[in-house]
Amino acid sequence: MSELITAELVDLDLSAATKDAAARSLAERMVAAHRVTDLDGFLADVAAREAQMPTGLDGGIGIPHCRSEHVSAPTLAFGRSARGIDFGAADGPADLIFLIAAPAGADDDHLTILSGLARRLMDPEFTAALRAGDDPGTVAALIRGEEPAPETGAAPEAADVPEGKAPEAGAPERAASPADDGDGAPFRIVAVTSCPTGIAHTYMAAESLTAAGRAEGVEVTVETQGSAGFSKLDPAVIAAADAVIWAHDVEVREKARFRGKPLVDVGVKAGINRPSELIAEARRKAERGEIAAAPEGGDGPEAGDGGGSGADSAHFGVRLRTYLMSGVSYMVPFVAAGGLLIALSFAIGGYEIADAKSVADHFVWGQADSWAALLNQIGSAAFGFLVPVLAGYIAYGMADRPALVPGFVGGAIALTVEAGFLGGLVAGLLAGAVVMAIQRVPVHPTLRGIMPVLVIPLIASAVVGFLMFIVVGKPIAALQGALTDWLNGLSGSNAVILGVVLGLMMCFDMGGPLNKVAYAFAVGGLADPTDGSLKVMAAVMAAGMVPPLALALATTVRKKLFTKTERENGRAAWVLGASFITEGAIPFAAADPLRVIPSVMAGGAVTGALSMAFGCTLRAPHGGVFVVPLIGEPFLYLLAIAAGTLVATALVVLLKGARRTTAVPAREAATTPEARVGATA
Repeated sequence: MSELITAELVDLDLSAATKDAAARSLAERMVAAHRVTDLDGFLADVAAREAQMPTGLDGGIGIPHCRSEHVSAPTLAFGRSARGIDFGAADGPADLIFLIAAPAGADDDHLTILSGLARRLMDPEFTAALRAGDDPGTVAALIRGEEPAPETGAAPEAADVPEGKAPEAGAPERAASPADDGDGAPFRIVAVTSCPTGIAHTYMAAESLTAAGRAEGVEVTVETQGSAGFSKLDPAVIAAADAVIWAHDVEVREKARFRGKPLVDVGVKAGINRPSELIAEARRKAERGEIAAAPEGGDGPEAGDGGGSGADSAHFGVRLRTYLMSGVSYMVPFVAAGGLLIALSFAIGGYEIADAKSVADHFVWGQADSWAALLNQIGSAAFGFLVPVLAGYIAYGMADRPALVPGFVGGAIALTVEAGFLGGLVAGLLAGAVVMAIQRVPVHPTLRGIMPVLVIPLIASAVVGFLMFIVVGKPIAALQGALTDWLNGLSGSNAVILGVVLGLMMCFDMGGPLNKVAYAFAVGGLADPTDGSLKVMAAVMAAGMVPPLALALATTVRKKLFTKTERENGRAAWVLGASFITEGAIPFAAADPLRVIPSVMAGGAVTGALSMAFGCTLRAPHGGVFVVPLIGEPFLYLLAIAAGTLVATALVVLLKGARRTTAVPAREAATTPEARVGATA
């Protein structure tokens, strides 16, 4: 096995001022050591990983890392910066920078060593020795575990393993010798840690949680779901646990094992940076009897310190975004099914089919109008769930299953008082807030079992019903009516400006919060369609098709500007763009956000403006080119999409081409002896 790090991969005087420059400087050492085969391709993979979540950690550590097809052997480069480099940590710049490069198919032995390094970074004696080292060879040996760090009597590892090694990859880790929890038995927590790459943060969070558990007399057993696989926690250990902590940025595998336990659900960096707070929150939830029903599916938390289903996010804005996205994600299938059924009914029977008699009373098997009416009424029934589902699952995202009933009730009342889509948003937030407030009230242990299924839904539904009927429902209905009237009155320059704004939102984060807000705004208008709301729906879908189509075209006309993987993604992007799946452009944006995102935003703005200017309408909430027959002014609509796609493609090619022409001379200059001397001076 080749050495993970050598003296040539250590820079004790890293002069870079930004994280991108630091990654490039360390990656160039990997190229010189024949560990990385394509510098730009590898740096694109590093940037894509960084875009998922900043890799700065408290304590002055930056740990950019990725898996890449451009890495020939698992490699670690280390740089020490005197000025500090911002890697997004809450406590400021990092002076210790570790660039980890893992091949796409790295073997378990190397991943075990890398996970061991990640754990050792949580040891202050180890990081102090790295800051004090003055010889690259000595520092490399220290990182490999061959040179012991100065001892202060503390035990840095959670288990007795040799330095440089780690417990078997994925094996559960347990905090040793916890103190009693008052009645002779320790408080027990089981935890799961995972991150997108499964190399560093996964194991650092595990070490941080077990160390905090030791310090506080809590028995913490951690399942690391890393790149080298994972060993499942013993079911008996889970059954005996008093609470569960998930510190993750990717989906927790086999969630149902943890059903029925108090749950703290956060991002992986929260597990690293504030483990004591998470343990304290887990104890408080257990004391209050908050029993979380862990879903078998669903999205993981947002990247960063926040996410999940509770109040564990660091910032209110992050929590609010997570709650709203939870409601929208559950609403979308109802939108797709109901909207397409209604659109098909109009294609068969015309728009007047919406006024047909109930098919329960009048249905003729041989008449097309009867079948059209059937499809329309099924689709309308599905649309009737939009606002209650939105409200119910916003509340669910905030406070789990006990909030579902008051959320659905509040959403149904929003329809009754004609508060519409905005009323559903408010009802969901109110229901979640009321349930969270009730959950904070201490109750006798004998009542804990009936709280989630009886007491909380009963009280919360009554409170939310009162608020929606008496307090906030009518004002929201008035606002909804004003918004509808404004949309109906849109014409000329006002409509074009709205199209520009919607196009920019659809293309900025491509499936993220702004994209979802614009889409939800358009879909909300379909529940009570008007000419203005149908124009909005058309502009939103047209703009959302531009990013993947533009990148597909760019990879076709200028192949040399893209990696092999990107060219393969480009072929798939044709279909994704044509189907209105904006997320097809995410791999390109993650690899080169500063060039791709502005380009596709410009294209989306052009398409949205043209769609509104042309007066295009759309009654279907999804479908892309497959619902063109249901679009008002279909040829002009396709022209708007083509124009935006060409604008975005031209900008992507122009910006990437400019980068390529400036990067080649820079790389050639960096290989000269004078440049090397200057870089290390």
